[in-house]
Amino acid sequence: MATTDQTPSGAPCWVDLMTSDVEVARSFYSQVLGVEAGEQNEEFGGYFMFMKDGRPVAGAMANQSEGSAPDLWSVYLSSRDADATLARAIEHGGSVMVPGMQVGDLGTMAVVLDPGDAAIGVWAPIEFPGFGVVGEPGTPVWFELHTRGYDRAVTFYRDVFDWDIEVMSDSAEFRYTAAKGVGENVAGIFDASNVLPDGAPSHWTVYFGVDDVDEALAKVNEFGGSVISAPEDSPYGRMAPVADPTGAQFRLMSR
Repeated sequence: MATTDQTPSGAPCWVDLMTSDVEVARSFYSQVLGVEAGEQNEEFGGYFMFMKDGRPVAGAMANQSEGSAPDLWSVYLSSRDADATLARAIEHGGSVMVPGMQVGDLGTMAVVLDPGDAAIGVWAPIEFPGFGVVGEPGTPVWFELHTRGYDRAVTFYRDVFDWDIEVMSDSAEFRYTAAKGVGENVAGIFDASNVLPDGAPSHWTVYFGVDDVDEALAKVNEFGGSVISAPEDSPYGRMAPVADPTGAQFRLMSR
């Protein structure tokens, strides 16, 4: 199991869910991903974590926007200095959506909008580094930006988060750039300008690993979620986009 004690600066270090039905979300993800929903922390607005073998893999909390914001998964990138990261984001064409806010003695979080208007979280850890385990069934295995502003996005993440980038494909049909971490790629940017539905914004998405995508899709349907499109095989594994019972979208992947 790929356990983690700390995440390289600029790499994805955490994901969390904003949900309009906490109890449904606790049950759904426990059943589909085989994780355990931890206790809610009232000090932090009822925030709780999903655990895999006792290690944190994701967080969740109630969506209190009263319908003004959709239920969704958010991705956070690690930062050594949240204020410095926000300053660089503004300098390189982004904007600050949520200013830096210290979360107890755990760390400092913020949210910025990149030049393509996709929201990305920033986490500067103090005592909580983020993921306790990744890359295994029940845990996040990949993180991907689907953007209408591909060229600006690649430049933004390279300059703001110090990404070492690798262009995977640059054809008219498929443009994709990956961020390289320590010995492996850690996230991707996909030119989705020709595939995003009208009105759909640029956004980050998280892939959760499962042992068998088709079996997991059956559980998605059984426990009130929905399958957005049929699973597809790729050189990296079998994958499918899905939504939980309140509409928060993510992807399932088996390698």
